[in-house]
Amino acid sequence: MKKILIISTGGTISMSEDHTTGKVSPTKINPIGMSGNIFSYMGDITVEELYNLASPQITEQEMLGIQRRILKAVEEGYDGVVITHGTDTLEETAYYLELTLDVNIPVVVTGAMRSSNELGSDGLVNLRSALVVATSDESCDKGVLVVMNDEAHTATYVTKTHTTNVANFQTPTFGPVGLVLKNKVIYFQKLIEKEHYNITTNNKKVFLLKAYAGMGAELIDSVCSLEIDGLVIEALGAGNLPPKTVPAIKRCIEKNIPVVFVSRAFNGVTQDVYDYEGGGKRFYQDGVIFTTGLSGQKARIKLLVLLEAGIKPEKLREKF
Repeated sequence: MKKILIISTGGTISMSEDHTTGKVSPTKINPIGMSGNIFSYMGDITVEELYNLASPQITEQEMLGIQRRILKAVEEGYDGVVITHGTDTLEETAYYLELTLDVNIPVVVTGAMRSSNELGSDGLVNLRSALVVATSDESCDKGVLVVMNDEAHTATYVTKTHTTNVANFQTPTFGPVGLVLKNKVIYFQKLIEKEHYNITTNNKKVFLLKAYAGMGAELIDSVCSLEIDGLVIEALGAGNLPPKTVPAIKRCIEKNIPVVFVSRAFNGVTQDVYDYEGGGKRFYQDGVIFTTGLSGQKARIKLLVLLEAGIKPEKLREKF
């Protein structure tokens, strides 16, 4: 029987709805802990409440705390770890763990779109699916997985695509890597490249901006004046910006602030194709770093981790 640790961090999966007002909020008694024993047939399961936070309250410090608890769980002999988490920032925590963990046991992140006592609550169903994945030998050495709605996704590319729908976590372009059945998971593909970085602190400041038609230099200049360590921009199309932003981007690079471009389109990758004022080709030549399929929030997490790990500026481009 597999020894599995469930780490509860809060979120909708551990909240309840007030049927009079309709408000969803944390409760004094975490329903995950109360329900943990119903899955005892699946393994030797321990439920531990590490945090009780809504996902917008999760910061990089809590992400590091989860990472440390997982490393301790490996030392304690656990065969797999499931993390329950609020969905708003779930993908960022999952990707942070993907970049900072180098373990072979299954690490699975799950959550819920409906609170524990709502009609059609998906919390226990997702938790069961996560446990199926965490107890499967096939899940070893797969990296961090996000399991929602009977699908397994890689932490690197999964994203939340809907505000309320239970089928909201998707992987644009690639799709899920596996499907969860009644008592097993079937994998159809895997993440080809994995990377891990050893970090012990979260002191770097990396900001994220989103481009729009007619964008000027003001926001970029303002952000770069805050003594930041890095900047990620969700650029237009394959990696372009309005011409008025060009001088501000150059000023950031002259200050040795790494600037990373992703696309604000959720499908596809950035490319240095267009050779005009504000085109990606010229930004790339000026020193802007282009990503391969990462979202803005994921690229921010990656740049933060790379900087914390002490990756030299000249090596950042190849890491993306």
